[in-house]
Amino acid sequence: MKIRILITALGLITCAQFSWGLDRLKDIAQVDGVRNNQLVGYGLVVGLDGTGDKAPFTNQTFTNMMKQFGITIPPGTDPKLKNVAAVSIHANLPAFSKPGQEIDITVSSIGNATSLRGGSLLLTPLTGADGNVYAVAQGNLIVGGFGVDGQDGSSITVNVPVVGRIPNGATVERAVKSGFNQGDFLTFNLHNADFTTATRVAKAINDLLGDGSAYAMDAGSVRVNAPRDANQRVSFLSVLENIEVQPAVDRAKVIINSRTGTIVVGNKVTIDPVAVTHGSLTVTIKENPMVSQPNPLAEGDTVVVPDSQINVQQGDGKMFLFGGTATLQDIVDAVNQVGAAPGDLVAILEAIKEAGALHAELIVI
Repeated sequence: MKIRILITALGLITCAQFSWGLDRLKDIAQVDGVRNNQLVGYGLVVGLDGTGDKAPFTNQTFTNMMKQFGITIPPGTDPKLKNVAAVSIHANLPAFSKPGQEIDITVSSIGNATSLRGGSLLLTPLTGADGNVYAVAQGNLIVGGFGVDGQDGSSITVNVPVVGRIPNGATVERAVKSGFNQGDFLTFNLHNADFTTATRVAKAINDLLGDGSAYAMDAGSVRVNAPRDANQRVSFLSVLENIEVQPAVDRAKVIINSRTGTIVVGNKVTIDPVAVTHGSLTVTIKENPMVSQPNPLAEGDTVVVPDSQINVQQGDGKMFLFGGTATLQDIVDAVNQVGAAPGDLVAILEAIKEAGALHAELIVI
């Protein structure tokens, strides 16, 4: 009874201590042992409009399925399936899912089927990494993509027609055991490990519950003493996950996507005094093939004569100077002033990093 009264009082105190601009503990950390589990299965989609696959394993799976219904297909017989496709099914089993609840599934063709549109998935068990069946799937597919073929061989495809989803397409048959109700403590794992953030989380909990209630195990985990009773532990965690904490500012980073040219510069990125110049070299090659045809009575062949035009343009390299300790605004202003393209900016930042003037972690993804 005392613990229950304490938890209620803590909830009122926590609501009074909330302030805007802070992050809730539930948004920056998760409870150890409370996690999703991946499920996977293999099955058949039927009812396709001639868009099924012709893979040998599809015929084998179909033959095995027919045996379960008491129908034997003679060995060596080709069932010539056109409306059946072999598929893989995967899904996420949320934490605390109970038997009878339903989850969404994704169905993907693993053969040479051209489309799963209009198909229905037959009863398929979904297993976890331990090999146990945790759900069974069945239902009609929702496919966003489609394809159209012409008689002359031309075709057009929109999105991906060989992948579909079935909302609530699987029923949970087995619950995953969780260690949530075991032990005398709970552990919060931070999404972004940081010593400062872990220290602040432990301090916020101790300020609420009293000294010694929580301590930071390392940069990514904070351990909290918790009641053993399941009902009290749920109420206790409800209070803790709504505590608001100010996360530490992450270390300075420059993120570069080399495929798209996207560059993100963090707020704490600084550059020591350095002068940079970057010129662009443009090489253009244009092919204008010409046809050489002999006179009507001359003995000769019509040939194609290549005619290549190569043009090289050297752009004017503008130099810009970072004086003192440049901030994010200084970097943006300098780059905009010279009109550097994303590719040029990538080369500039890499060169500044090699020179030791860029005080940030350069990450290329």
